[in-house]
Amino acid sequence: MVYLRLFTVLVLAMASMASALRLPPGVEEPSRLIRPFDTSNYGKFQLNNGLALTPQMGWNSWNFFACNINETLIRETADALVSTGLAELGYNYVNIDDCWSNMKRDDEGQLQPDSKNFPSGIKALADYVHKKGLYLGIYSDAGVFTCQVRPGSLYHESDDAKLFASWGVDYLKYDNCFNLGIKPIERYPPMRDALNATGRKIFYSLCEWGVDDPALWAGNVGNSWRTTDDISDTWESMTTIADLNDKWASYAGPGGWNDPDMLEVGNGGMTYAEYRSHFSIWALMKAPLLLGCDVRNMTSQTFEILSNKEVIAVNQDPLGVQGRKIYAEGTNNCSQVWAGLLSGKKVAVVLWNRCSKVVNISADLGLLGLDKSAQHTVRDLWSHTTLSENVVGSLTAQVKVHDCKMYILTPTSSVYTS
Repeated sequence: MVYLRLFTVLVLAMASMASALRLPPGVEEPSRLIRPFDTSNYGKFQLNNGLALTPQMGWNSWNFFACNINETLIRETADALVSTGLAELGYNYVNIDDCWSNMKRDDEGQLQPDSKNFPSGIKALADYVHKKGLYLGIYSDAGVFTCQVRPGSLYHESDDAKLFASWGVDYLKYDNCFNLGIKPIERYPPMRDALNATGRKIFYSLCEWGVDDPALWAGNVGNSWRTTDDISDTWESMTTIADLNDKWASYAGPGGWNDPDMLEVGNGGMTYAEYRSHFSIWALMKAPLLLGCDVRNMTSQTFEILSNKEVIAVNQDPLGVQGRKIYAEGTNNCSQVWAGLLSGKKVAVVLWNRCSKVVNISADLGLLGLDKSAQHTVRDLWSHTTLSENVVGSLTAQVKVHDCKMYILTPTSSVYTS
């Protein structure tokens, strides 16, 4: 079984790499060009099940704990989200990833929680989380096994959806291992239909790793869809995934979001500046903000990043336009400008230094869809200050190594040029 799993993961990883090389129709490689603001296909409405009007926020167990999970951890995490104030900021989903179930179904073919680590059952856990004002998420797989070789839901969609609903589950992350070679576009809709048939609103998170270009077909299937392979807690992984997710920007909108995987902020593999860039770009891209650290034991720097209300507000802006890379220059295109439209005729801008030295980065306001001749107020979202002088024509700032500056530009007397 171990060899079968390794073979399956290898084949799907190769497919994912091949998929990453394909761009959607009419889209060029973003790091090689200037991309004027074309908003014609942005912020479009996706799956209409009343959920995900803005990207989901919460916590997931996998990045830090992997299979080392139990019901005590889930309860303590729910407690920590509330006591730290993170829940009040919108981090409301408490999502259990792989390894929550027994290795086999019961005699009636039903999934059952691991009796050692979840002795009280998932229903009791959901009740506890709900009393905290939070939502419980669970994990399964659109294959015969999960990635950690627990029972998958392929061909069990109806029974499993009914079981999840009976437990009071609010969110399903649906993975892609051991899928028998069946295309994702055939395996993921049955679970959507099964979840809808329960009568309970359950957020449906597709995790097929971007293998089969889900942005092209998942908008009426799930509330979010992974566009990349798994993230790891490194600068190289985070930046690569940001670029891969960027090319699908026009396919996201209220009801359905591109998902470049969970946040690594606070897990120790990157610097403070790199984590701040990670959080800023994920927020701008309207990515799900799912915490991947141990929120019971956060450092003050980690909490500072994750609790930035102004950055979170960009992610949760109701217009639902995914920000994207507009311009890159310098050695290896390491001086970058990313931006996205917000409600109220505002624009969020990230000046991102992916260089190995301090650089000055400039954003041409015309390329952001703004009137270059007009004045704009500038709000710095990390210093929480408003620049003393209005900006005309361009915005320039010195940015430290692997760090970013994040702003909101508000025209004082202009209209969009696009």
